[in-house]
Amino acid sequence: MHAADTLNLGCLCSTLQPALLRKQLDSNPALQGLAEDLVATRPHLFSATPVFISARDHALLEASVAALHRVSALPGYRDAALQRSPEIARLDFGPQGAFMGYDFHLDATGPRLIEINTNAGGAMLHAAAVRAHRACCTPLDRMFGAPADLDRIDDTWVEMFRTEWRAQRGDAPLRSVAIVDDAPGQQYLAPEFEIARHIFIAHGIEAVVADPAELEWHDGGLWHAGLPAGQPVDLVYNRLTDFDLSEPRHASLRDAYVAGATVLTPNPRAHALHADKRNLVVLSDDALLASWGVTAQDRALLQAVVPQTVPVTAASAQDLWTRRRQLFFKPATGYGSKAAFRGDKLTKRVWDEIVAGTFVAQALVPPSERLVDVAGEATRLKLDIRAYSYAGHIQLLAARTYAGQTTNFRTAGGGFSPVVVLPLLAETDRKAGLETTVNTCEC
Repeated sequence: MHAADTLNLGCLCSTLQPALLRKQLDSNPALQGLAEDLVATRPHLFSATPVFISARDHALLEASVAALHRVSALPGYRDAALQRSPEIARLDFGPQGAFMGYDFHLDATGPRLIEINTNAGGAMLHAAAVRAHRACCTPLDRMFGAPADLDRIDDTWVEMFRTEWRAQRGDAPLRSVAIVDDAPGQQYLAPEFEIARHIFIAHGIEAVVADPAELEWHDGGLWHAGLPAGQPVDLVYNRLTDFDLSEPRHASLRDAYVAGATVLTPNPRAHALHADKRNLVVLSDDALLASWGVTAQDRALLQAVVPQTVPVTAASAQDLWTRRRQLFFKPATGYGSKAAFRGDKLTKRVWDEIVAGTFVAQALVPPSERLVDVAGEATRLKLDIRAYSYAGHIQLLAARTYAGQTTNFRTAGGGFSPVVVLPLLAETDRKAGLETTVNTCEC
């Protein structure tokens, strides 16, 4: 095994102290006084155990995200994606989509892409937890959270939104942002909305957290009562899972977006180009990628990273059912692992629903595992790696540890885990003690 595998399966170590986590959470103005409640009501949001990956796998993650972004910009790829998407996805106002999430499993060959998500949640909360992990393990602090500069990550995120704004509005000043989700206060990641609001305000941008029902479309603008009088919503940070804005309750937001009156990120076009699972079919089709002009280098990388994926059709149903134990089935426009099924768990009733719906079948890539301490018991949990990214560049890595079929944040000992990239240690690093850990971080 590689060193990362050896540590993940043999190092029963904890780098998250509750007092340090509370300190980090309380240091955020959005969460002052709420840290105890956050930890109590979401006991499995943060794992105390870091996940190790090799420098090689880290480099492959970065190269893969960059290649996937390059391919998504090609005319052939875009035409294919938009032809099967709702009309609203064909609108192109310029923004690329904030907070992209690329989810990977790790196997012996390296990272394997499981899915791509727009409006990937959790980055801001995860960053706070990573700081707490890092505070525990000072000798290893350079290896936590790579490639992010955790001390400047808020600036990186605000600049991402400013870049989205400039793509549509040029040099006009960004004055206001609405962070929008259905019933935002009831969402599992609701504290993150408040963190985002405070980050915007700290950078001189008015911000509100809003249910779309609170938005009003009139007089050529999108409005919210929580903003200063006369100030429309310049930009919407979109956390909705109504990806094409087709639900009637989102009509004001949809109308303002279609009119170009507000900048929406991520938007229906970003979802169609990146997160629709049918894109995995073409991303694993080497001949098709070659016909679109994808470079030989990028095609070789995608062949290694993207598991073979095919559409589920009536014509292919019998063959796929026969091979179901080697496959994972996903709805084309699903999210959060909803209605996704391992083939070996399928009943005939569910299979009939899959064939009648719009699903893809992906070659099964079992997740790797991490040994964690659960109430004094050494327990193996599954893990995946999420790369929070923008415009093809990774901003922050997170691991998610869990039990069951998919990531769930309901597993004791599981949750968001910091990713520790194991470097090729130089002599100066060895002298500095980077081969050892101390105190509560001792493995």
